[in-house]
Amino acid sequence: MTTKLTLTLNQQVIESAKAYAKRNGKSLSSIVESYLRSLEQTGDAKQTLSPEVKRLLGSVKLSKNFDYKKELQEAMIKKHLS
Repeated sequence: MTTKLTLTLNQQVIESAKAYAKRNGKSLSSIVESYLRSLEQTGDAKQTLSPEVKRLLGSVKLSKNFDYKKELQEAMIKKHLS
């Protein structure tokens, strides 16, 4: 049974999604449905990782007090102000 669903999205996202669907010969509805079904099947985010990425998990050891947001902010400031 199919049921109509109304979504509110950014216009640019809609246009991009429609173009993607057209290029791939699919309907936007089928793409959204496929994506939502994939969420049901991936209870664990690690399942969606490629084998290459899975192999890298745990390879970097950070201190317990590592502040990811602070480090990211400092890197972005350095990148854009240099």
